[in-house]
Amino acid sequence: MTAAAIDPAAPPVVPEDHVLVLFGATGDLAKRKLLPGLFHLAVAGMMPERYRIVGSGSPGGAPDAEGFIAHVRNAVREFGRHELSDENWKPFAERLSFAAASAEQPDALVQAVARAEQDLGSPDVRRLVYLAVPPNAFGPMVSMIGATGLGERARLIVEKPFGHDLASARALNQTLHAVLEETQIFRIDHFLGKEAVQNILAFRFANGLFEPVWNRRHVDYVQIDVPEQLTIEGRARFFEQTGTFRDMVVTHLLHVLGFIAMEPPRRLDADSLRAQTRKVFDAITPLDPARAILGQYDGYRTEPGVASDSTIETFAALEVLVDNERWAGVPFQLRTGKGLAKTRHTVTLGFKKPARGMFALPADSRPAMRPDELSFELSDPGMIWVDFLAKQPGATMKLGPASLRLSYSDSFNIANELQGYERLLHDTMLGDQTLFTSADGIERLWEISAPLLERPPRPLPYKRGTWGPAAIDELVAPHRWHLPYD
Repeated sequence: MTAAAIDPAAPPVVPEDHVLVLFGATGDLAKRKLLPGLFHLAVAGMMPERYRIVGSGSPGGAPDAEGFIAHVRNAVREFGRHELSDENWKPFAERLSFAAASAEQPDALVQAVARAEQDLGSPDVRRLVYLAVPPNAFGPMVSMIGATGLGERARLIVEKPFGHDLASARALNQTLHAVLEETQIFRIDHFLGKEAVQNILAFRFANGLFEPVWNRRHVDYVQIDVPEQLTIEGRARFFEQTGTFRDMVVTHLLHVLGFIAMEPPRRLDADSLRAQTRKVFDAITPLDPARAILGQYDGYRTEPGVASDSTIETFAALEVLVDNERWAGVPFQLRTGKGLAKTRHTVTLGFKKPARGMFALPADSRPAMRPDELSFELSDPGMIWVDFLAKQPGATMKLGPASLRLSYSDSFNIANELQGYERLLHDTMLGDQTLFTSADGIERLWEISAPLLERPPRPLPYKRGTWGPAAIDELVAPHRWHLPYD
């Protein structure tokens, strides 16, 4: 199933001049995503005509300017999508600088930002400040940004987790609002920046074939499945404080659920999209601990930095119910975890089965059949497929499994495709909050999570390379998990 290749309909929108201040510039997130992403935006012609990037990190062991440029070059070479050349690297490198800073020692960074703005020849140039720092540093760094004036003319990107419960989320929002207006705050969820996640909206709302059946009268269940093969990969300090539910479900999976379950927005803008996802969040019933399964992979407690008696979950599967006219009675089945069989980002809608009494279905073929399912693979570049039954060639009416598939890489020109962080960095420079989460939306998700956080089931052990604890099959019965049957 293919479509003719298309070119972008319009040249990319170029943001106004910017100074980008990147806290945590030598950390893992910056190395893997942010620095290669900014380089890709520059090569694609989507950075401002004039900009400067000021990296920052803790004073102890911070690199000098030349060391930081070398660090960025290595990050782009290892994780970037473009081959480095003098032609594309030199103009990017000329815009890089570094200044060590902490909440208590901000002077060097303030001076570096002033120099960058002076280089651009504008005293009131727009600023983008990215907090790629541990959660316990959010408050002090935000207060420093306010006290030094770095928040003036700034848009601030805050990384997850946005608190660890309702009380802490409210406290974080109060800290942010003491320094910045809500319109200046961009709570980033890179899942919402994925092309394939956004295409759920296009697929549903732009095609009359699908929107009429996107409801409880036709949909039997919805699965949002994000297994990961990797383990905690040396992130014990973070994971022991957070766990899989806080790290993935509140921040990623429930936001994707909001996109799937929303009513048609009037426009695809920040106000309309946020209003509709907030209605979905308001309709979600408090999470029932009896309809949740937590797990911990064998060997987690021997990971460096993990407590020998840790009860932190590395796996979470749960049922979410949306109690409104469109979705009442339809289970949303969520699963995510570390050390699982595959890394996938898959959304599946299972449709109600028609009467098939007139057909002879061979008993031995039923387990392999996955008809009546519409699936979205959200991993870049993305895929959509529909599983159904069709007549097999021959003299008898014998049915067999069939599938229609759309692969983005085969069907569209994806040369200018943006990865999640790249899209959201660009949107922030434009001041577009459409794909970012709001303060009240975050607080509502922590509110519905409270019962599960207060009475979490004890994590069940599971072997690495599997799909999680065996009990997850009972959680979704009489249905089955789409993965690994695709």
